[in-house]
Amino acid sequence: MTDRYANGVTTSLVEPTNGCAAPGNPNPADGEEKIVLKRKLTLLNGVAIIVGTIIGSGIFIAPTGVFKYTESVGSSLLIWLACGILSTIGALCYAELGTCITRSGGDYAYLLVSFGPLVGFLRLWIALLIIRPTTQTIVALSFAHYAVKPFFPECVPPQNAVKLLAAICLTLLTTINCLSVKVSMKVQDVFTVGKLLALIMIILSGLYYMATGELENFSNPWDGKYSTRNIGYAFYSGLFAFGGWNYLNFVTEELQDPYKNLPRAIWIAMPLVTSIYVLVNLAYFAVVNKPEMLSSLAVAVTFGNRMFGPLAFMVPIFVALSTFGGVNGVLFTSARLFATGAQEGHLPKFFQLFHVKQQTPIPSLIFTCLMSLLMLLTDNVYQLINYFSSVLWLSVVASIAGMLWLRHKRPDLPRPIKVHLALPITFMVSCVTLVLLPNLEEPQNLLIGIGITLSGIPFYYAFIARKNKPKCYGRLSNSVIEICRAIFNTTIIESNEAIN
Repeated sequence: MTDRYANGVTTSLVEPTNGCAAPGNPNPADGEEKIVLKRKLTLLNGVAIIVGTIIGSGIFIAPTGVFKYTESVGSSLLIWLACGILSTIGALCYAELGTCITRSGGDYAYLLVSFGPLVGFLRLWIALLIIRPTTQTIVALSFAHYAVKPFFPECVPPQNAVKLLAAICLTLLTTINCLSVKVSMKVQDVFTVGKLLALIMIILSGLYYMATGELENFSNPWDGKYSTRNIGYAFYSGLFAFGGWNYLNFVTEELQDPYKNLPRAIWIAMPLVTSIYVLVNLAYFAVVNKPEMLSSLAVAVTFGNRMFGPLAFMVPIFVALSTFGGVNGVLFTSARLFATGAQEGHLPKFFQLFHVKQQTPIPSLIFTCLMSLLMLLTDNVYQLINYFSSVLWLSVVASIAGMLWLRHKRPDLPRPIKVHLALPITFMVSCVTLVLLPNLEEPQNLLIGIGITLSGIPFYYAFIARKNKPKCYGRLSNSVIEICRAIFNTTIIESNEAIN
């Protein structure tokens, strides 16, 4: 086994098996022209991916989640600020990783380089089964809740209607992402502007409301619940709202001048999002009282009904558009992650198929959509958030640990960005603490997540690392590839980067 992938070095990470092309450098069919990804994403697109993916459903559902566990206005606002600072520190650490290892794939690529193929595969395994489909389903459900709310102003919308609309959202955006990278990025850019306008409208009206002297909701701001379980789950909801700060790292191969544009996008996007989130929550607390905050999943609708009168119908529309764009950003990056896994030989090769002209990973997008649709069997948003948060943050800790390990193991790697050692250490300690706080009292979510993660080990040795795979495996894989090529006009695409 040889290393690869850091800034221009191209060798093989894992050895070829069963006569197949070396993972990460697949050979196209005889006579077929090699195709590589083009760098189509600008700095503006990068900022839009971060802002558009972060500001999805979280800021419209998580305020209730944070307040539900703390029941304190003051501590809730502090948790929102702390979540923004922690996410910014994480994003800066990932900027070092993303400019040192410019391969798409985010955490998966970093763990693959740092700790080898098994650890990298396990990160891909939980992304495939837990993290990505759960995230997409949460955002799609949030879109559906807000989209149907105007039709049920006095009651809770029927759950079947919410699930159906969430499924339509996932299917429509998957279709758009299959058709064109440019169209999907236009959707991302337009909806990012729309959601920022909606949030600015909420902030300005909330500040006006406070300026008129309406401050009774801020009396006794520190009364609340402060158990380790409650604080931990409150952080989970807040950090879920900031989810997406590392998503640009999943598409660095398609980002123009990633050494400059990746950190620039982070420095523009993260302070912007943190400021908006704190101010939006300040506006929510000024207008919406405690019982209303605790009882409303669609807190922005409650806010709009109080502040905008006959124009209140605009709020759920803007929020639905915001979450719609959030689903688009998660879909876009998820498919690229699975395609990278296929290029490394850790997923079936059909994930590596891209449309010949549009360069969209159609099979990966379809699979991502199907996994998200399965998650619609449940509609409890907060249960889903708590379920995947422990595993997500442990995998992030592992990636940052990998960054420190690479500093020791590979000090010669080019590092256009190198953060101060205090930042990754602070980030890792904070993340481990957040994982432990709620799980000391309710460990079932963590245990289930760890169990699913470890279940990937026998799968890895049986189907990935095994050299003498059954012939039927190769025949089945080739059949699926040929079917996808015939139906979707796809071909195996090569990476234009290597992983070091």
